[in-house]
Amino acid sequence: MFSAFERMVSMRYLRARRQEGFISVIAGFSLLGIALGVATLIIVMAVMNGFRQELMGRILGLNGHMGVYSTAGAMIEFDPLAERLRQVPDVVTVTPTVEGQVMATANDVAFGALVRGVRPADFARRDILYSNIKRGDIAQFRGKSAVVLGNRLAQRLRLAIGDKITLISPKGNVTAFGTVPRLRSFTVVATFEIGMYEYDNSFIYMPLEAAQRFFQLPGAVSMLEMVLQRPELVTQVREEIAPLLGGGARIIDWRQSNASFFNALQVERNVMFLILTLIILVAAFNIISSLIMLVKDKGRDIAILRTMGATRGMITRIFFLSGASVGAIGTILGFIIGVTFCLNIEAIRQWLEGLTGFELWSAEIRFLSQIPAEMDPVEVAAVVLMGLGLSFAATIYPSWRAARLDPVEAIRYE
Repeated sequence: MFSAFERMVSMRYLRARRQEGFISVIAGFSLLGIALGVATLIIVMAVMNGFRQELMGRILGLNGHMGVYSTAGAMIEFDPLAERLRQVPDVVTVTPTVEGQVMATANDVAFGALVRGVRPADFARRDILYSNIKRGDIAQFRGKSAVVLGNRLAQRLRLAIGDKITLISPKGNVTAFGTVPRLRSFTVVATFEIGMYEYDNSFIYMPLEAAQRFFQLPGAVSMLEMVLQRPELVTQVREEIAPLLGGGARIIDWRQSNASFFNALQVERNVMFLILTLIILVAAFNIISSLIMLVKDKGRDIAILRTMGATRGMITRIFFLSGASVGAIGTILGFIIGVTFCLNIEAIRQWLEGLTGFELWSAEIRFLSQIPAEMDPVEVAAVVLMGLGLSFAATIYPSWRAARLDPVEAIRYE
């Protein structure tokens, strides 16, 4: 497509002499701008994808994909219904669950917490919990006084394995002297840490029978928590289980309970993409300006080339190759920087924190304890192609202007 002569001349124009140094500086900034724009876009998109996948994995791994609730409040005779739901295709597990808010107190410290009562066998099947036990022995999760709580909550309450934690229910016992808060002490048998601050800081698990006794739900549960083969199957499964429930139950899936959260993430992701694209666009305009200045500076050279037999097409290709080389090198450099950064993002964060002494990633604010980065090959390819496309498009007008230059006028004014 490009002859050896065209490549030689275009590369020579990129190596500016002393009097053309300013043009070379602009081209260098254009290259750097495109590299930074492409790298930043790849990194931000990877972090946003990682955020969404990590949060979805932890939220759905802990809460399930669907919850079946009784319209009358507590759900009685739940085991036969749970067994029927387990027979539905694409349903992996159905977990009878008692759920309630409490005040957790120990060592003169108190925090709000969410208690979930599940059977020990169901707890062991929840891999995100079972595989992330931080301390203690999960085999002790049985009886009427054992609890497993998030590791951050245990640290805030200064609890160790075997210590007692007191739970206070907002629904008190009615006595002749008024309503008395219901409280009971439990033994901490294990702690878990799944890497999501909200859950590690506020969730407490106890055996189902103990939860039924504490929340005064004998023989009943709050809901049936369902895990499906894939989160996207909620609509299909909802239609399949509706006849089994009749009119006495309602279904809430993960899209309803977390819709605003995931929508906000998607909006933020789209806005960041548009904003960071402007970096590449500005760098493309820098290519235009540098090429226009180069064409103006090389007017005499263009005239000589034309008089020696160079066609307008050759002149166009020479300047197109000069500008495209800046864009291509910048895009490739940005791709290398972005991918390398994403693959080592957590190590880079820890190094920067050690260097500066500042906490760059707060789990309390950002929910996750580590920076997630999940590169989508399609998105990375789209960013690279966009960088190349904008760079190539930026060279069209200057190259056309160079080809239209009148050699007689150029030599006369020189």
